[in-house]
Amino acid sequence: YRSMIGSLLYLTASRPDILFSVCLCARFQACPKESHLHAVKRIFKYLAYTPFLGLWYPRNSTFDLHTYSDADFGGYKVDRKSTSGTCQFLGNMLISWFRKKQNSVAISTTEAEYIAAGSCCAQVIWMKQQLLDYGIFFEKVPIKCDNTSAICLGKNPVHHSRTKHIDIRYQFIKDHIERNDIELVFVPTKDQIADIFTKPLDEQSFSKFRMELGLCEID
Repeated sequence: YRSMIGSLLYLTASRPDILFSVCLCARFQACPKESHLHAVKRIFKYLAYTPFLGLWYPRNSTFDLHTYSDADFGGYKVDRKSTSGTCQFLGNMLISWFRKKQNSVAISTTEAEYIAAGSCCAQVIWMKQQLLDYGIFFEKVPIKCDNTSAICLGKNPVHHSRTKHIDIRYQFIKDHIERNDIELVFVPTKDQIADIFTKPLDEQSFSKFRMELGLCEID
């Protein structure tokens, strides 16, 4: 089971569409059950039916940096911790993505989404610094979030007095908003691409977000 998970984790570097399923199964490596093994085999069956699916980077794509941030509030039923998922694009090209279970239990969707946006902000700041080496500068990089309360929390300092339970280290997102490094932008849930990293989806939504990630059949 551990060998299978290790192989799949390696594959997620080029197949972001299996990231959610693989990471979820990886949590049970210490004591896997038969049901977990069946779930992993289903991932392999999906890969067997999509052998030519890969990321496509078109040469005529625009070169603007934008990101998506999402969280599944209390989605992990074992300990009720939320899951953060983000992805970063240069134009239509997916260049970075990750999914991670949050360290502490969030007590509201606002907190879970704000923590996810904070992780996304850290990734954006690092990417901006890397792109400066190539003479490319971005201002107000949009972080697209589908939670209006989290967006208000980042923009309006009055809300912070009511959210002291959120760890202080996540408040740096407000500082970067004031410096015009990033901006929080609302995106409808139906257009939230990062959903594919945080929760199971129906076939139609999964196929739609997979295509928007840039995954297509490559001959």
